[in-house]
Amino acid sequence: MAPPIAAAPVEGGCGSKDTMRSAAEQAGKSGVLARYAADYPVGPHDQPQSMCPAFGSLRVGLRMRRTASVLSGSACCVYGLTFTSHFYGAKRTVGYVPFSSETLVTGKLFEDIKEAVEGLADPALYDTIIVTNLCVPTASGVPLQLLPDQINGVRVIGIDVPGFGVPTHAEAKDVLAGAMLNYARKEAELGPVAAPKERPDRPTVTLLGEMFPADPPGIGLMLAPLGLAAGPVVPTREWRELYSALDCAVVGAIHPFYTASVREFQAAGRTVVGSAPVGRDGTAAWLDAIGHACGIAQSKIDESKNRFLPAIAAALAARPINGRITVSGYEGSELLVARLLIESGANVPYVGTACPRTVWSDPDREWLEAHGARVQYRASLEQDIAAVEEFGPALAIGTTPVVQYAKQKSIPSLYFTNLISARPLMGPAGAGSLAMVVNAALANQHRFDRMTAFFDGVGSGATAGVWEDTPVDHPEFKARYAAKRIAAAKAEESVGS
Repeated sequence: MAPPIAAAPVEGGCGSKDTMRSAAEQAGKSGVLARYAADYPVGPHDQPQSMCPAFGSLRVGLRMRRTASVLSGSACCVYGLTFTSHFYGAKRTVGYVPFSSETLVTGKLFEDIKEAVEGLADPALYDTIIVTNLCVPTASGVPLQLLPDQINGVRVIGIDVPGFGVPTHAEAKDVLAGAMLNYARKEAELGPVAAPKERPDRPTVTLLGEMFPADPPGIGLMLAPLGLAAGPVVPTREWRELYSALDCAVVGAIHPFYTASVREFQAAGRTVVGSAPVGRDGTAAWLDAIGHACGIAQSKIDESKNRFLPAIAAALAARPINGRITVSGYEGSELLVARLLIESGANVPYVGTACPRTVWSDPDREWLEAHGARVQYRASLEQDIAAVEEFGPALAIGTTPVVQYAKQKSIPSLYFTNLISARPLMGPAGAGSLAMVVNAALANQHRFDRMTAFFDGVGSGATAGVWEDTPVDHPEFKARYAAKRIAAAKAEESVGS
């Protein structure tokens, strides 16, 4: 018999986040939402302008070998998520369990999901099946936690990733990573588990947060004098790496917002160290912190510092960056990038990140503030744009709308995700990695000036283009109907409440 499910708040459609959250709490999801509220605190903004958070957890699953990903949600949401995932390089099918108002309200949707998972659970193909509730199934209380833990030897993990409960797609990566670490930790507690394909002969440092592929080997070289090795990167690429990640000497929270994952490591008795080996100062402080957490003699720590810090300093000096740069993004590595830019010689007055403040980002925040940068956690688009206006940078690094705004102001700009994240940041390899793309962008100011001069006088907004009679904007019309639009929107949000 299907478990009871609360009536859909909007009969299979979408409502306001407040309406959806209230419905989810009434449908038995209050515990999940309370945990998310504690793990991913909001404020001063309740939700930064990021893409659908489920994109993050979906990408984590799609990157794992022998893992099937299944979505339960509105068809338009599933279409958008699969399109974006494949646009960013996913090469696997995304499973989808559709629903109607009837199957959602009666509980048949849960039975359909269970049937779909049973059909997928082939141990010859998969180690794990991940089922994700999107907004409407979460709001309706579809109880994925009642799915079997395993079917035919294939692990089954159900998670809720609603847009009204998880603030950003970066944090949704942690939702899934934490759930998998929890499952793997409990497996290891029950008895022997699969050994990794390659096992270092030294204690390891697990690296928490997605990284450029060249960074972990570089970190491994810096750890070698300490008698340590770089361990797996979480989120991992296959299940058995989760066991290795848990079996570490210490965890490096490279991305400091993986709160659920940190909880699992701490439950396994592991110490977590913040920041990262970025730039000369960051590398020195990080090696000290890792070494002290592992009880390594200072002489061995100094051996690594003496070997690598001069190389980092030389790389920074060889590729200086001159200019005022604002930095913003939603990946979680914004503070690290800002540190590297400042050590390269740039003036960085503002750093905005959509992610929350945690104790593991405090070393970076304190260093940045000591070097004149204002750090804004949970930054809104409006704050990022206001920083561009306030500081008048020679280069704006940010999300797509920030880049668009800056270019309209004739300010060179770079999209953080594709042009900054896609480079090494750690150790000697990362020291000069940003200089080429940043300096090339800074050198483009004359092109923006020439383009601005060319289009001068063609108008903007309602007057953009070439006209015989230039249109006249009428803001009073907008004001007249603003109240009606607001009233209509509130009436629509109240449907089903």
